[in-house]
Amino acid sequence: MELDFEKMNGLVPAIIQDNYTQKVLMLGFMNKEAYDKTVETGKVTFFSRTKNRLWTKGEESGNFLHVVSIQADCDKDTLLIKVHPEGPVCHTGTDTCWGEKNEQDIMFLKELQDFIDKRHAEMPEKSYTTSLFKSGVNKMAQKVGEEAVETIIEACNGTDERLIYEGADLLYHLIVLLTSKGYRIEDLARELKERHSENWKKH
Repeated sequence: MELDFEKMNGLVPAIIQDNYTQKVLMLGFMNKEAYDKTVETGKVTFFSRTKNRLWTKGEESGNFLHVVSIQADCDKDTLLIKVHPEGPVCHTGTDTCWGEKNEQDIMFLKELQDFIDKRHAEMPEKSYTTSLFKSGVNKMAQKVGEEAVETIIEACNGTDERLIYEGADLLYHLIVLLTSKGYRIEDLARELKERHSENWKKH
C-alpha cells in the first residue's frame, strides 16, 4: 500500500475500529516502520511520540489489537484499521479511549454469518451446521418452516423467554439456508433498506 508519510513529518494517523461492533476504539500514529511491523505481525504497532519508539499496543498489558483489514483514505495519508481487540483498549481500563462500551449486539449477526460461511467452506465433521448443509436445500427449508411454526406457537401461547429462544433458532436456520443459496444476512438487510427508502419517498 502506498502511503504519504511526508505530509505529517513521517507520520500518518491510524483510526482503530472494532471489526465486529464498528466502534472507533482509539487513534494513534504510525511511521513507515510501525506500519510495516503491523502488516508483518498482524498486531497494531504505533510510533509513540512520547516514548519516541515503536510501540505495539498490548506489549505490556496483553491487550493486543489483531488486524482484520487496513485501508487508506483517498489522500493516502490516513489509515482505517479494523481489528479484533483483546481486552480493553484504553490505558484507563475502558473499552475505548472515549470511555464508551464496545458493545453492539446486532452486529453479532455478521459474526454468526461469517462463522456459518466458514462452516460451509470447510464442512467439518460432527458439526450440526455441516449436517444441515449436507441435508440439502429442501431439508434446510423444511427446518426453517418448523422453526417458524415453533416461533408462532410461542408468540401465541408460550412465554416471552421461549419466543426469543425459538426466534433465535429461526434466524440461525434462515442464515444457513441463505448461505446454501449463496446469500448472506446482509442481503436481507439491503433489501429492507431499499424498501424503507422507497416507502419513505412515497410518504
